[in-house]
Amino acid sequence: MPKQKTRYVCQSCGATALRWFGRCPGCGQWNTCAEESAQEETKRPLQFSAGPPAPITEVEMTTEERHRTEISEFDRVLGGGIVPGSIVLVGGDPGIGKSTLLLQVSGKLGSDGQKVLYVSGEESPRQTRMRAGRIGALTGNLFVLSETNLDVITSEAEKLSPSMVVIDSVQTVYSPELESAPGSISQVRECAGILMHLAKRTGIPVFLVGHVTKEGAIAGPKVLEHIVDTVLYLEGERHHSYRILRAAKNRFGSTNEIGVFEMEEEGMVGIENPSEVFLSERSGTESGSVVVCSIEGTRPILVEIQALVSPANFGYPQRVAAGIDNRRLSILIAVLEKRAGLTLGTQDVFIKVAGGVRIEEPSVDLGIATAISSSFRDAPVDPDTVVIGEVGLGGEIRPVGGIDKRVKEAAKLGFRRCIIAKGNLKGLRKPDEMETVAVKTVEEALREAL
Repeated sequence: MPKQKTRYVCQSCGATALRWFGRCPGCGQWNTCAEESAQEETKRPLQFSAGPPAPITEVEMTTEERHRTEISEFDRVLGGGIVPGSIVLVGGDPGIGKSTLLLQVSGKLGSDGQKVLYVSGEESPRQTRMRAGRIGALTGNLFVLSETNLDVITSEAEKLSPSMVVIDSVQTVYSPELESAPGSISQVRECAGILMHLAKRTGIPVFLVGHVTKEGAIAGPKVLEHIVDTVLYLEGERHHSYRILRAAKNRFGSTNEIGVFEMEEEGMVGIENPSEVFLSERSGTESGSVVVCSIEGTRPILVEIQALVSPANFGYPQRVAAGIDNRRLSILIAVLEKRAGLTLGTQDVFIKVAGGVRIEEPSVDLGIATAISSSFRDAPVDPDTVVIGEVGLGGEIRPVGGIDKRVKEAAKLGFRRCIIAKGNLKGLRKPDEMETVAVKTVEEALREAL
């Protein structure tokens, strides 16, 4: 018999080589090499045509109704509901609640009289029914299929003609025309392409559950994120009950919106007022605690920044951040040392965003710097004060957008004082009960806050 040829494929970018490699020559990632058969892969032609080319001015405009799921936080992230014919990729850590959330969405659509096909490649129909009964998603319009063969899945989907298809997960599905194993880069890429053409051809929205790597990115080739219309990430700490649904890509809506959920016994429950929930455990009397306001999409959210500064026991001080970028923390520490005179070179600095939330907006810079200074000096910040502003490398406080929304949200939750950048005073419409303190430098802001 002829010797079977093999090749080595990077599971991150798809680069191939004839010999094993430790570091991928294409993307530079380590330990992503997997051995696959080098037999010729016969791919089926994907039949999908929208007709001959036409001037864009003559393209017919049609307004398609979005499918609302009655889960307001989920609809908010998608841009108002599920778009017919769209393909959505949902990623997140194991056990974070991806399958639970999509099963709830399926149950809501089924309760409205719409047929939903839920394809599980990791659970039996009995296990899926047990989970659906626990979260209240039992309905006669929810059809469960335990299958990994893509030909069978597409055939059943076209026969049933449902309003939505959920594939849990895309790494378990395989096309029998390919020799590689399920979850390999060629299988994931081919299966996603076939499911994308199924969605565009039939108008059925398809949701794909994707596994994530240890770095937090969706496993498989990056082209998988380019194929789909929307990429959603479900974030949160496993030991916290709060979950954040964030859109990393959305062709039919904004990528700035987030949905806030709480994991309870009956499933994922949307939180309409996340600011009140995130601040519910705050005492406000200890040092190192500061309230900041971040805008996620169109909604301002108040969260608590906690800092702990203590003498370093070893020669190299620690810089640990949970909920913010570690590099941003290093920059702010350097600014505090250079511009505010704080001696932090021999101190361990720990920063945490309470509630397990992750914040990337620069408007919380001043709050982080204030929390570090408060803990270092052991001087509590007034519990009725909210700190808003971006910190520059020169120690200047830069204005941020949406200041009216931020100040009104703080006043609505009972805060009476707000420290903002001087550039935000122009045109500010603040509530009568709110006192605003405008500052130009980080040193001035620390004097007002402490």
